[in-house]
Amino acid sequence: MAGTLIVALDLDTRDEAERLVAELGDTVDFYKIGYQLFYGGDGLNLGKALLASGKRVFFDLKMLDIDNTVEKGVAAIARTGATMVTVHAYPRTMRAAAKAAQGSNLTVLGVTVLTSMDDADLAEAGYARDAAGLVALRAEQARAAGIGGIVCSPNEAEMVRGIIGSSMAVVTPGIRPAGAAHGDQKRVTGPAEALRAGASHLVVGRPITAAASPRAAALDILAEMGGAKRVA
Repeated sequence: MAGTLIVALDLDTRDEAERLVAELGDTVDFYKIGYQLFYGGDGLNLGKALLASGKRVFFDLKMLDIDNTVEKGVAAIARTGATMVTVHAYPRTMRAAAKAAQGSNLTVLGVTVLTSMDDADLAEAGYARDAAGLVALRAEQARAAGIGGIVCSPNEAEMVRGIIGSSMAVVTPGIRPAGAAHGDQKRVTGPAEALRAGASHLVVGRPITAAASPRAAALDILAEMGGAKRVA
């Protein structure tokens, strides 16, 4: 299984995002809209327009609030027809999100530990576990909560796949092809390596959006993904 490429539209404006989508054309059919575009660039309406055009949309909102607020927020996203949405992988939050998504085609993803964080960052934040240990705990809790998948770094994909089984999505940001700058990402791997470890969806932003030719960059990544064979 080659996996699915999701391009992160981490751009300031809807116009920029639409130009990129037009350039990528039929090369990519799945896009992530996060804080930058959702709050500052008409990202919600862009997402609806992409959905209407037959694209798939992942609203990366990392919801965390009281149960009722999370439930209402996830229900609102479900009504757009979106494919995926993120919540922080806290048990009550995931249970509220799972309840809200029932009966829809929305996959709720639990964000475990951000790929920009390492063990030292978690210690500074007051966690007594290392990154791998915290990811493992939250993967177990996500499975118990009944949500559709997990967001983790590709470094933990194999471990997470072993915990949650084959039916849930393992979505990995922090994908950097050979030669690409890591930027603010600390726990990264290449596309084929992530898929071999058990990832089902790869989120790629700057290696495509900042490339001289985004379409060529996307095609290169898709070619690498197509050559990967997932671990058993």
